[in-house]
Amino acid sequence: IAVVMGSCTAGGAYVPAMADESIIVSKQGTIFLGGPPLVKAATGEEVSAEDLGGADLHCRKSGVTDHYALDDNHALHLARKTVRSLNLQKKVDVTIEPSEEPLFPADEIYGIVGDQLKRNFDVKEVIARLVDGSKFHEFKALYGDTLVTGFARIFGYPVGIIGNNGVLFSESAKKGTHFIQLCCQRNIPLVFLQNITGFMVGREYEAGGIAKDGAKMVTAVACANVPKITVIIGGSYGAGNYGMCGRAYSPRFLYMWPNARISVMGGEQAATVLATIAKDQKAREGKQLSEADEAALKEPIIRRFEEEGNPYYSSARLWDDGIIDPADTRLVLGLSLSAALNAPTKKTEFGVFRM
Repeated sequence: IAVVMGSCTAGGAYVPAMADESIIVSKQGTIFLGGPPLVKAATGEEVSAEDLGGADLHCRKSGVTDHYALDDNHALHLARKTVRSLNLQKKVDVTIEPSEEPLFPADEIYGIVGDQLKRNFDVKEVIARLVDGSKFHEFKALYGDTLVTGFARIFGYPVGIIGNNGVLFSESAKKGTHFIQLCCQRNIPLVFLQNITGFMVGREYEAGGIAKDGAKMVTAVACANVPKITVIIGGSYGAGNYGMCGRAYSPRFLYMWPNARISVMGGEQAATVLATIAKDQKAREGKQLSEADEAALKEPIIRRFEEEGNPYYSSARLWDDGIIDPADTRLVLGLSLSAALNAPTKKTEFGVFRM
């Protein structure tokens, strides 16, 4: 099904022409192999875009399109009517229960989260405003508690939810790995609520195997074939983005809240690292980096990270599937789950988990 709301030129003209059914918007949609400038250059003929390939021509004369829409809304209405006539019955591999509204209003999320990423909040307060009946069956509640895992339903669909309540430690990573394996075994879609600074660093944690434990979680996320949907509700930094199913790990959908930030690390941390390198370099030369020079070094780095870590910068480059209103998250997740479950789920085969 093709809905032509703008220009389809050259190779693009074959998209609606090859569709089973095509819809075109009057005075707006056009379909032609060569536009007016090319026609004039090739044949000398002067013709308007509407006369050359508009809705009237293709619906009344050429027969390239099948349905005439008055505007965009009418076109989408016709597309829905076309879908209704497909005679397809949706077959899903999960149990569906009657939907229940959460016990708490969605607009309370604004006050829970806020726009200051340095302010901590309990992700379970967000979950309570997303899931059916605010019912959340938490898994390993007392272990690795900086990662929240558990089962719930959204618009009747079963989901396994993984949310951040702080930095990821070895215990958190192993808990997340275990939970992802359970969801894959039971064919339950995964919802990731990202607000993560990364995995814990330091001598004690490296000696404790944070690298191999983090790798377990990243491996589980990468291999999981159940539908994965990610919502970045706060920060998304460093390897934490990997463990929480960032864009590179093929979530079916990835959305961001307006308050979110995404980058390799925070701007202040990046600026401090580069300032430390500059200080060390000066020290080797027998010099010192003054406070003024350090501030001058840090300021453009912080400014650039703030600009490029902004969700609108990310969304403009198609690094996500859109910025959504936090209060609409439940509805968006429900629609995304419904869409993802149209495709059959492949069996998950995990790689080697280093013990």
